[in-house]
Amino acid sequence: MKTQRERMINGEIYYPGSGDSELRHLFMESRRLMREYNQTSELDGKKRTQLLKKWLGKTGDKIYIEPNFKCDYGSNISVGEKFYANFDCIMLDVCPITIGDYTMFGPRVSLLTASHPIDADIRTSGLEIGSPIKIGNQVWLGGGVIVNPGVTIGDNCVIGSGSVVTKDIPANTIAAGNPCRVIRDITEEDKKYWEEKAQIYWNEVKG
Repeated sequence: MKTQRERMINGEIYYPGSGDSELRHLFMESRRLMREYNQTSELDGKKRTQLLKKWLGKTGDKIYIEPNFKCDYGSNISVGEKFYANFDCIMLDVCPITIGDYTMFGPRVSLLTASHPIDADIRTSGLEIGSPIKIGNQVWLGGGVIVNPGVTIGDNCVIGSGSVVTKDIPANTIAAGNPCRVIRDITEEDKKYWEEKAQIYWNEVKG
């Protein structure tokens, strides 16, 4: 018979209040690491990295998450190289959360894999369910973005501030709104514009 943790990670209905010792241990260990991480000082960069590598399931070599950062378990979160999250990030990782390389989050971004039954009687019984979230490489989520259970966001996407992402977003697009919708593709003209801006900056810096 599957454990509650196995059911949870697989996106099957499960009961978090069952007293499952494995699930309870992981939950409490995550709370301990959360408290320790969020109480570190701005001078504790090395310690923060060490804690994240212990807390999260998988990380790149260089990652940075501004405190306060909150999650359910941590062990179900995988982040790529040079991942950055601004203040007050929340990841409810009852199911796997996978984030690619060079992806960045604005403040108060929430990734929510957890869900509850629509039927009120079943919901109040305490049964829960979840669906995984996948975010690609070089994605930028603006401040206050909420990503709902089961969503995949493709590579290079830009998601506008305050968006609620309820469905998959294809790669190389700009999307925004509640519910979040694709506004347009990211084009070669965008690339050329920002390369020119960057070149002007570097020329000024080099004098």
